[in-house]
Amino acid sequence: MITIISGTNRPNSNTLKLALYYQKQLTKLGVESTLLSLEDLPPNLLVSDLYGARSSDFAKILSIVNATEKFLFVIPEYNGSYPGSLKLFIDACEFPASFYHKKAALVGHSSGKYGNIRGVDHFTGVCHYVQMHVMPLKIHIPYIRQELDEHGDLFKEDTVKFTQMQIEAFAGF
Repeated sequence: MITIISGTNRPNSNTLKLALYYQKQLTKLGVESTLLSLEDLPPNLLVSDLYGARSSDFAKILSIVNATEKFLFVIPEYNGSYPGSLKLFIDACEFPASFYHKKAALVGHSSGKYGNIRGVDHFTGVCHYVQMHVMPLKIHIPYIRQELDEHGDLFKEDTVKFTQMQIEAFAGF
């Protein structure tokens, strides 16, 4: 099972739009996926689900995570890195059951010109620490507001080409 993680809890984010785009493209290839938006994390996650405690709300999310074989993380740039909500999510999951020896693909994006290169590199380090196998082809999409059309689809030729290359590679990874 593939789970796409929309890596921010910001409502109505471009991250969620991009995650939905990836899900549509995987579906076109006949690959099923589940979408997990960090908007759906319990609002009290910081106090309710760290250090062994489990709320019923997070237990449902954790069962999806633990059953997942491959993760596709869509990661926005926050202050030159990745969102704290994404790190909190990783920290709240179980080790080693949640991520150990599972596969991951990473997609970074930003409103600026670097497409979250640094944040994806930072997150790669976290993935390696929890023993995930990260696919070498990582995508960085700069100026995300100029990349998505009114339907939430990527439309620029090069971006579509490279994201499709990543999607096809990830399906077989």
